[in-house]
Amino acid sequence: MKVVVTGSIAYDYLMSFPGRFAEVIMPDQLQNLSLSFLVDSMKRQPGGNAPNIAYTMALLGSHPLIMGAAGQDFTEYRAWLDKNGVDTSAIIEIEDDFTASFFVNTDLDLNQIASFYTGAMAHASKLTFAEYASDADLAIISPNDPQTMCAYTRECKELDIPYIYDPSQQTIRLTNEELYDGLNGCRLLTVNTYEYHLIQDRTGLGDQEISDRIGGLLVTRGAKGAELIIEGQQWQIPVVPAKEIVEPTGAGDAFRAGMMRGMELGLPWDVAGRMGALASTYVLEHVGTQNHHFTPAEFVARYRKHFDDQGALDVLCLPAPQN
Repeated sequence: MKVVVTGSIAYDYLMSFPGRFAEVIMPDQLQNLSLSFLVDSMKRQPGGNAPNIAYTMALLGSHPLIMGAAGQDFTEYRAWLDKNGVDTSAIIEIEDDFTASFFVNTDLDLNQIASFYTGAMAHASKLTFAEYASDADLAIISPNDPQTMCAYTRECKELDIPYIYDPSQQTIRLTNEELYDGLNGCRLLTVNTYEYHLIQDRTGLGDQEISDRIGGLLVTRGAKGAELIIEGQQWQIPVVPAKEIVEPTGAGDAFRAGMMRGMELGLPWDVAGRMGALASTYVLEHVGTQNHHFTPAEFVARYRKHFDDQGALDVLCLPAPQN
């Protein structure tokens, strides 16, 4: 399969606040909110939804194509992705702008407050599926320039490319009509609990009305695991225990990556969902979204400590086909 990953390409600035946001934010004063947090640490890491997803897919033996826009400071980042098995041939570099930047502050309860600078991502609309990936077998439309997300939704429908709709952080920026168009006809809608309820509120659609318009639904629920519904069948996907929870940024991207690799291999949905849960745990155990490492064999061995795949994951350990 040819898998295309669209979404933001960014540098992440990860900061740690040695307190709890809930203790310093006064609900009755939100209209006058003005706060500054003194943080203990800050690290710059490669990030962005598209590379995060593609990186974990590559660890699992895939060779996904990223389609997106980066800035003049992308040279080192491109080399990193190429080295790790990601196809970067559809990433363009904007000479007079910088790669997008994600600034996130995490407290002791793993709550996060974040800001995002668009940068070169604003030029993502210069890339089209028609030019770069008309033969895609599966695509994911993850957070990106809002108008580009809408254009990619239309293109996937026109070119008959099955797509996963992942509005995530852009749920609040997309209009009601844009959200409706994005989920309508998607192969899979992937959101967290809050985003799902926000989509319901914005579109006016109930559970059944959303179900009638999508091929499947993945709702991640943090420490409560995830719920996967495909064509009327429902699975509760439990959390895979972490050796140590270090930082949550990128865990959702890894979940999507694990599931997409399962979809790419044609594995049963419950197996694919649990692949997502395990991939997510690997990210939780590290600072940064692309600092986790494993071989397919190591991934399968850890998976089998928690789940019975009935041999389905043997395919992950097969030698890669020769060109």
